[in-house]
Amino acid sequence: MDTTQSDDSHWLDPDQDRRQADDLAPALQQRARSGASMRGFRLKYANLAGIDLVHHGSRAGYDLREADLYRADLQNAHLFALDLRGTSLMKADLRGANLHCADLRDCNLLGVRLEGARLDNVLWDRQLIQERRGRECQRGGDANGARQHFEEAEETYRNLRLRLEKAGLFEQAGYFFHREMVMRRLQMPRLSGARMLSWLVDLFSGYGEKPLNVVLFSIGLILVCGLLYFLVGVRHGDLPLGLALERGLAANLKDLLDCIYYSVVTFTTLGYGDITPHGLARPIAAFEAFAGSFTMALFVVVFVKKMTR
Repeated sequence: MDTTQSDDSHWLDPDQDRRQADDLAPALQQRARSGASMRGFRLKYANLAGIDLVHHGSRAGYDLREADLYRADLQNAHLFALDLRGTSLMKADLRGANLHCADLRDCNLLGVRLEGARLDNVLWDRQLIQERRGRECQRGGDANGARQHFEEAEETYRNLRLRLEKAGLFEQAGYFFHREMVMRRLQMPRLSGARMLSWLVDLFSGYGEKPLNVVLFSIGLILVCGLLYFLVGVRHGDLPLGLALERGLAANLKDLLDCIYYSVVTFTTLGYGDITPHGLARPIAAFEAFAGSFTMALFVVVFVKKMTR
């Protein structure tokens, strides 16, 4: 058996006790710099504090994909651009580590410690592995399994959000806050009022992280109400405004634009009084005015939250 194969069997053995191996960090550094593969290494409980796995002179990091670093000590480790895709970092200690530009997609990050870690430009999953597993269980009809995975996902998103906020990376922190709230909603009973309310908050504002949702909802409501005014009719002084099939396209289009203008005025509660509702248009106007007041206040809250972090 050659030396490389012997080394591989040592690194890939899941039964090796790494707790007392004091020379593990220098050996792993030497292995990385030899250019040989480190994929799938079993490093549970390994003491790798301060290890330097930076591929100096290259923007591409070393490959440590699909490794097992469960409860490994990686405090103050130098892991710039390290490829950790598919690795288990469950309860690993990465306090003070440099993870700048590291690839953490498909990682198990449940319980990972990241206090003081450098997290700039880390490649994260859009959905953590726990969320994906929960959705798979949900599709398979396993409600208990789905709920457990969603709980783990919520905990992991919260941990990442807090660490990113501490690091001043608010854009990514905001995204993880949104995912955290979605995971909390998915644990609620499917037909409960609390879940429906949570879904509406997500739809309208992305739990305060998506001001564009508020803008799009406002535009949509204005256009829908404008169309309803056009269909049921409003008045401009003594003149009716609304759909009249006996008139030409140009006249109807002008009335539609006037109804949209009236919808904007009603939504913003300006109330100029040049156009007034009557009949069925009155409850529509009342609803739109109420919704407009609420939506504008919501936009201010969401916008200020995003801009003043």
